[in-house]
Amino acid sequence: MARRALFATGAAAALTLGNVSFAAAEGQQGQQGPQPETRTVRGTLPPGSPDYVYVPVDVPPGVRELRVSYAYDRPAVPAGTPGNALDIGLFDERGTELGGAGFRGWSGGARTEFFVRADEATPGYAPGPVRAGRWHIALGPYTVAPQGLTYEITVRLTYGDPAPAAPPASYPPSAAKGRGRAWYRGDCHLHSWYSDGRRTPAEIGALARAAGLDFVNTSEHNTHAGHGAWADVAGDDLLVLLGEEVTTRNGHVLAVGTAPGTFVDWRYRAREGRFGRFARRIRQAGGLVVPAHPHATCIGCSWKFGFGEADAVEVWNGPYTPDDEVTLAEWDATLRGGPAQWLPAVGNSDAHRDPDVVGLPQTVVLADALTREAIQEGIRAGRVYVAESSAVSLSFTATGGPGERAGIGERLRVDAGTPVTVRLEATGAPRCTVRFVTDEGVVFTSAPLPVSGTGVVEWRTTPAYAAYVRAEVRHEVAAGPLPGALAAFTNPVFLGR
Repeated sequence: MARRALFATGAAAALTLGNVSFAAAEGQQGQQGPQPETRTVRGTLPPGSPDYVYVPVDVPPGVRELRVSYAYDRPAVPAGTPGNALDIGLFDERGTELGGAGFRGWSGGARTEFFVRADEATPGYAPGPVRAGRWHIALGPYTVAPQGLTYEITVRLTYGDPAPAAPPASYPPSAAKGRGRAWYRGDCHLHSWYSDGRRTPAEIGALARAAGLDFVNTSEHNTHAGHGAWADVAGDDLLVLLGEEVTTRNGHVLAVGTAPGTFVDWRYRAREGRFGRFARRIRQAGGLVVPAHPHATCIGCSWKFGFGEADAVEVWNGPYTPDDEVTLAEWDATLRGGPAQWLPAVGNSDAHRDPDVVGLPQTVVLADALTREAIQEGIRAGRVYVAESSAVSLSFTATGGPGERAGIGERLRVDAGTPVTVRLEATGAPRCTVRFVTDEGVVFTSAPLPVSGTGVVEWRTTPAYAAYVRAEVRHEVAAGPLPGALAAFTNPVFLGR
């Protein structure tokens, strides 16, 4: 295919190649009518290729199913040099304009083939009619080896009357039974086979219940096509929120609790100034904007968009690792600016497949009910702590003055010199230490909790000395200057008027 055009939109340049045409023949006639037609195209992408490469496909009338398969080379590369990785997706005849009117699906690098037709599609793709017009296969060269990336794409069209339309999607309800105003446990970052996960929604639901979760949020990479697969997973005991992990080249952001069927585009970089548009898209659809694993070490994972549009931030992602420690420190630094600069912290598993643990960690939210709106309101308000499992429970309060009391995410409104007692009650944390952190850093570290894992730790201060206090519960560390891994941590209690 000859290069056709290069459209540069800031960093996220897009290359459109010469089109693949089926329009000259509507299938070879056979005894059973038009026979399937196949076209195979090949090309090579050099290092430094645009973020997205579009392969136009001219689809004639009368197509029942469109199927695409692809492969690419994986040459040996020097140690420390990224090899080839090529993502793939599909846009229909409505076009590839930013915003996604023509979006039909994305599987990233998780699949080597996919299909769409009126009644069904590969997980991650939206079923619907295969209308005549110019479709586009979207390629995303995630990384390109120094030798370049040679690919082969095969497009197969099957002719015939369209299959009956798929029945209207059934979505999970926005409320579950709940326990009234209570602490609810959730995991807002999960992947099923509707993107690059290996578990079905039903399997994830079973694991969520086993982990003691009250709610989950779907977060497939760059697709909403799985929203209709979760209705049977939800129940009185499990609230299922719908969303997406918007996976850009400059970081990932969770859309938490958007309206069913909401798609959020990902094809932009920070320097283009377009993220605000799509953050507003998430909020207009009723969702929260939550940057995910801001300091993750994978290519394109480090967060570059700033936090001005965020509603919360994922501070702890999966098993606790050094990049989580960096994110925790960065988040703590923002607390010194007071509530005006504070983003509530959450934690999620980002579980994809075995042995990833659903609910490690989990976001524990004080909410008035087990509903989408109540859970979101609790997160926005910062009435949140993060724990490694349902075995760990915390109660964290500050008291002072005549009957004044504040909990996680609240302000204790007392004068600067008023004595304040900070109290943490913990269960499920055997031999863990408790640390209290203020704007001056770690100001108190307890002796290890007993082997029962249950204990109470208190510390006294004043608002003049501490603008806020938050708590960390950490595991033992064998040696070295670094603290042990987190078992749990809280959002802050702010002190003073």
